Amino acid sequence: MFNKIMKQFLLNKFPIFILIIIVLFIIIFVDSACNVLPKVYEEKEKPENAEYEEIIYLPEPETVGEMSLEETIKKRRSVRSFDDKELNLEQISQILWAAQGITDEKGHRSAPSAGALYPLEVYVVKKDGVFHYKPEGHKMEIILKGDIRKKLKEICLGQQWVEDAPVDIIITGIYERTTIKYGDRGIRYVYLEAGTACQNILLQAVSLGLGAVPVGAFRDNQIQEILNLSKDETPLFVIPIGYKK
Repeated sequence: MFNKIMKQFLLNKFPIFILIIIVLFIIIFVDSACNVLPKVYEEKEKPENAEYEEIIYLPEPETVGEMSLEETIKKRRSVRSFDDKELNLEQISQILWAAQGITDEKGHRSAPSAGALYPLEVYVVKKDGVFHYKPEGHKMEIILKGDIRKKLKEICLGQQWVEDAPVDIIITGIYERTTIKYGDRGIRYVYLEAGTACQNILLQAVSLGLGAVPVGAFRDNQIQEILNLSKDETPLFVIPIGYKK
C-alpha cells in the first residue's frame, strides 16, 4: 500500500520537482554570470594607465651610516656629470626617506615643517617612469610609464645633467596647506622647508657615494603638465642624482 502511494506521489509530483530544479539552476547560473560579466567588462574597459596603481614598498631606511654628518657636509659639491649606472632600490629608499621620510611614531618627518603641515610632495623620475613618494608606509606609486628625462631636460632649459642622471628627484609645494594657518607668510615657510629637504637629499647622496645638484631653472607650468599636477602644486626643485662620471 505504501509503495503504491509513493509511486502515485512521484508520478504526480516528479515533473514539478524537475521544474523546481531547473529554475534553481537557472537562478544560480544567472547570478554567477552577473558577478563574472561585469568583471570581464571592467577588464576590457580598463584604461591603459591602469598600471598607475602599482605600489612599490621601499626597503627600510638605515639610520646609522658609514660616513659622519661632518664628512658629508665637507664633501658635498654640485655634480653635473653622471655615469649611466642605475641606482638600486635601497639607495632610492634612503634618499626619499631623507627628503620626507617619517622619523617617529607621531608622524614627524625628516625635514622640519611649519605647524607640521607638510606642504611638500616628492617625485622620482627614472628611465622606467615617474613615481610619487608616499611617506606613510614608505612607498612610492607609479604615476607615469616611460622615460621623460629628455623632456624634463628641455623643460629645465636644456641642462643636460637632468637627462643624464639615472634619477631626478622633483620637489613640489602646495602652498595652501601652510597658508591656511599662516597666511601669506606660509609661502616663505614652504620655501624654507623645500630648501631643507633638498639639503637632506644632497647630503644623503654624498653618504651613499653619489653626486647630486639642485636645479631651479625650469618652466613650472610644463612640469605641472608633464606630471599631470594641479595648478595648486608648484615645482620647487629638480635634483639630478647618480654616480659621478
